[in-house]
Amino acid sequence: MSKRGVVTDYDGDEIYPGDKVVYATRRGNGVRMADALVLKVFTRKLGGVVIPFLKIQPTGSESGFFKRKSPRVETIALIHVRLLEQSAVDID
Repeated sequence: MSKRGVVTDYDGDEIYPGDKVVYATRRGNGVRMADALVLKVFTRKLGGVVIPFLKIQPTGSESGFFKRKSPRVETIALIHVRLLEQSAVDID
């Protein structure tokens, strides 16, 4: 997050609505990797620190043996998120 107003992943790639990302998610007692589309990028101030968040829609492509039961929209912190593809979908 080197520039003001730009949210980046841990490698420095900028993330915008419509991008496809991969993130770590929990299922039961384990962790799996899942792909998702970014719907909204925003920040929240928690304990005096500004933390970036993403509102995402999972694509259904993820690691593990069992499929996700519901493709609900989720809000996640930007920690452990990696950009896969820029502008995968147009989000208005």
